[in-house]
Amino acid sequence: MRLFTFTAASFLVLSPSAFAGQKSGPIEDKWQYDLFNPTPATLMREMSTDRPDQTESPYTVDAGHIQIEMDFVNWTHDRGRNDFAWANTNLKIGLLNNVDLQLVLNGFNFIDSSGSGWGDFETRLKINLWGNDGGRTAFAVMPFVRWPTAGDTVRDNDSVEGGIIFPVGIRLNDGVSLGIMYEIDFNNDSVGAYHADHVVTATVSFDLTEKVGMYVEGVASFPGKSAGEFVGQADIGWTYSPTENLQFDIGANFGITDSAPDATPFVGFSIRF
Repeated sequence: MRLFTFTAASFLVLSPSAFAGQKSGPIEDKWQYDLFNPTPATLMREMSTDRPDQTESPYTVDAGHIQIEMDFVNWTHDRGRNDFAWANTNLKIGLLNNVDLQLVLNGFNFIDSSGSGWGDFETRLKINLWGNDGGRTAFAVMPFVRWPTAGDTVRDNDSVEGGIIFPVGIRLNDGVSLGIMYEIDFNNDSVGAYHADHVVTATVSFDLTEKVGMYVEGVASFPGKSAGEFVGQADIGWTYSPTENLQFDIGANFGITDSAPDATPFVGFSIRF
């Protein structure tokens, strides 16, 4: 837990002048805005979401604004077992021009073999280090803590867990972008000891029209304990943005190893205020 606290504090104390090389012209004016002095609409960056793919975005929500990202429904099918989750929600709050706070609620779950109940609660902090307001590349760090608030029917364990995520964004051309992410999770196993699990993802997104996009993605999870199994997935999805502050999405994640769920289709949306 000290690692997460130290990481977040270290980046938050950095002043805007530390990133002066990333700013130019009117972009510099954005550093005066914060949670209580919101960024004007004319200066807000294009909405970027951490869904529907599993690769997190390196771009933050503008200061003083709120973004909600939610599953309407998420269905996991694996070897004849069917689990459902409703209203998985990520509430994002822009704290500074390069920092947002995220409150993640794993929604109401129906577990085929054990019953139903609400999932765990997670707090995350995204700190963009460069590329938030321009440039071909962007990079952020995201420390997070997962709190064991779930009921016994959906809980994996009763331990506080956490980790840190490193998302990278690369604009390949006007209509194609590449996202890469490395994540390290500190999880508690069945004997009460913590171990590090590693996740690597890559996603390529395409603008099909001004309002419609799609992505393809690969996900690899590497367990940090000898009893774990490598998990591989291939994902695909589409987005539709009727306005600059609203996006609907649909897609599915497919297991390419026996250890991964067979398929996880989902439908969701994101909205910014």
